[in-house]
Amino acid sequence: MSLASDKLTIGKIGAPYGVKGWVKINSFTQAKDNIFEYSPWQLNSIHGDAKNIKVDQWRTHNNSLVAKLEGIESRDDAEEIKNAEISIDASLLPELDNDFYWKDLIGMQVLTDKGYDMGVVKELFETGANDVMLVKAKINDAFGQKERLLPFLHDSVVLNVDKDGNTITVDWDPAF
Repeated sequence: MSLASDKLTIGKIGAPYGVKGWVKINSFTQAKDNIFEYSPWQLNSIHGDAKNIKVDQWRTHNNSLVAKLEGIESRDDAEEIKNAEISIDASLLPELDNDFYWKDLIGMQVLTDKGYDMGVVKELFETGANDVMLVKAKINDAFGQKERLLPFLHDSVVLNVDKDGNTITVDWDPAF
């Protein structure tokens, strides 16, 4: 389960763009300009400090995004926030009826269609071919596995995601 105070990283500040405080934006959202639908942003610097900030203006530039953030007025200001992660409160995400966010899957129990408990989802990540679930196996796993990597492929590997039951049913050989 996630708490409303959960933070989600949705992008990263890139290099300064011009001399008037604009910065390049590296978006992690599925449609890259969706990053601007969320406000306020929390910038988390590499020094560990965080501050809330709002987008004043944004636009596309070639195949990338650039933005003018409130309070960032010069190239020097923009240089100071370079490489900062952009996070938002998870509560800003719209509720999904018949779908889920990756954050919803973390901690879910993974069971095979034959009932074997493979462990819990520790992390999800993208690869070039498909998304992958990292499943942390139980300590007494019958197959001696500590972790498993399972492709997150609907209908062929992932048969069902039960948000209410906190389980994911998969068609996967636990020995693999």
